[in-house]
Amino acid sequence: MESKRRTAPTKLAVKGHYNYKAPLDGAEMMAANPYRPWSARITSMTPLTEKETLFELRLIDDRIRDAFHHKPGQFVCVSVFGVGEVPISISSSPSKSGFIEICVRRAGDVTSALHNMQCGDIVGLRGPYGHPFPFEDMKGHDILLVAGGLGIAPLRSLINNIHDERSEFGNVTIIYGSRSPEEIMFREQFEMWSHRPDFDFYLTIDKPHPDWKGNVGLVTEAFKDLEVDPDNTYGAICGPPVMYRFVVEEMAKKGISYDRIFMSFERHMKCGMGRCGHCQIGHQYVCFDGPVFNYWEAKNIQGSM
Repeated sequence: MESKRRTAPTKLAVKGHYNYKAPLDGAEMMAANPYRPWSARITSMTPLTEKETLFELRLIDDRIRDAFHHKPGQFVCVSVFGVGEVPISISSSPSKSGFIEICVRRAGDVTSALHNMQCGDIVGLRGPYGHPFPFEDMKGHDILLVAGGLGIAPLRSLINNIHDERSEFGNVTIIYGSRSPEEIMFREQFEMWSHRPDFDFYLTIDKPHPDWKGNVGLVTEAFKDLEVDPDNTYGAICGPPVMYRFVVEEMAKKGISYDRIFMSFERHMKCGMGRCGHCQIGHQYVCFDGPVFNYWEAKNIQGSM
């Protein structure tokens, strides 16, 4: 009987598949899904008034934390998991890395839930979003900053950034108005600004109060004795919409060019990327084209002034 011969199996050429993609860095992770909120820990909560609290947030993932860079005037979207999400301006200077600060007013479900949280709790954070103040263009110039009420929160990021690079700027004037002494925020920082010789600080409340011995009147009162070099000054404004028109008029009377007057707006923002349309006014999206606009841009926003 004829035996069957076994033949050696054919050797297959096996190629090594070593083209694995390297782990994503933080910027790539954020870009891969811009809608994803990243976990951040509440590291401090500082009550400012009865309604406002300053939160310090630290992103947990080292890669995301290293890739997160913001500019004065930008905002983030903060999530309380199971409750919702809310856009909030960043109050800290970009020069302070590793954490951000946000000032939260208790107003709705999400902000109330934030106020009920404790240090160590986790929230979601995505961003930063929006068009910022022209910080680099402002260098080498005098700066006039006017805030009303909660408007000091987003403007604080710009003020602190100027403070950290003070030698890059000329005269810096800060005007802040509050409805009452109880509603004044960042009192300790105001105390510091008022005693610095390189900052001119003017604080006022709207109406007389038995416990108040300082200035009384609207922020526009500060312009009466204000000396401005109009060809060398940038203006920045943030506050309630009713304030903008009057402050812009006062800046214009001082000769400040309209294209050097910048305003910060927050209006029905949601996605932060100009996709959902909640903040669309005409052809502009406040979350994407703003929230910082110069006068000529803001003039076309219905109800802005």
